[in-house]
Amino acid sequence: MKVAVLSPSAPSPAIFPAVHEVALERMRGLGLEPVEFPTTRAERATPEERARDIEAAFLDPTIEAVFATIGGDDQLKVLPHLNLDLLRGCKKPFFGHSDNSNLHILLHSLGTPSYYGASTMVQFGRASGMHPTTRASIAAALAGAELELTEPAEYCDEELDWRNYDPNAQPQLQPAEPWSWHGREERVAGPGWGGNLEILDFQLRAGRWLKPNEAFAGHVLFLETSEELPDATYVYRVLMGIGERGLLQEFAAVLWARPKAWNFAQHNGPEEKQAYIGAQREAVLAALDEYHPGVPLVFGVDFGHTDPQYCLPYGGRIELDSTNRRITVAY
Repeated sequence: MKVAVLSPSAPSPAIFPAVHEVALERMRGLGLEPVEFPTTRAERATPEERARDIEAAFLDPTIEAVFATIGGDDQLKVLPHLNLDLLRGCKKPFFGHSDNSNLHILLHSLGTPSYYGASTMVQFGRASGMHPTTRASIAAALAGAELELTEPAEYCDEELDWRNYDPNAQPQLQPAEPWSWHGREERVAGPGWGGNLEILDFQLRAGRWLKPNEAFAGHVLFLETSEELPDATYVYRVLMGIGERGLLQEFAAVLWARPKAWNFAQHNGPEEKQAYIGAQREAVLAALDEYHPGVPLVFGVDFGHTDPQYCLPYGGRIELDSTNRRITVAY
């Protein structure tokens, strides 16, 4: 399968070429044929130049899927340069997480499928190889299959320093707290929508690419926070804004990712991590109790900035059975 590998956000392949090369080689080992475009390794590509590569990848009839190398913080600037008619209704899926929430939101509005997760440098370039749970999720997404999400026994939120990249290094796994279920016990199914909370905040402020509130009726909202470790007050305030907008109330259920609680500037220990995660959980529960009381919520699902990472279908079916504690997705 020939797939495009693009850098629509940060130019990490230019900064950490060793990680990028390993990611490409591992993609080939899984039967994928990665194809790079002019800005994939460009350190200073403009938003317009990145937009041209996105269009070219989607228009190339030999390309069957499009992968982002990594996230970033300025993809919002790329969207105005895209020809929406060229992307509308395209059936090849887009993969990426974090800042790539911008493209997911835009593509969803155009009826183009995408999957939240599987940025190449983060997952294919993962030290010691891709986590089996992540690999199974990506394989199911590429095959258009169904997958039941299961809780991992261990997870990792402490990434290794790419400046001293060792592809054989072992991630620092730690016991994974079980997912927590809240709200009404019922079975809910609907199209998935969401992404990174901070990027959704960008989108709400820009106000250019979101569909009307009623377009999300019955959808399953999934949200996660980034390696910047936003505090609980920020999390509550963003959800408050979504609630005051009348958007939060449209969703039939909510999945919230296991929060990353460590970064290179903040080396939290186990107790500090638990405090951070607990505060975020309480902020989410407070906002939902206020704006959407009783809505089914699963907190701690592994689709965010931690490892392993499930890909979630953007616009595809997500089913929550809170009575039997099961989550199933259809790609």
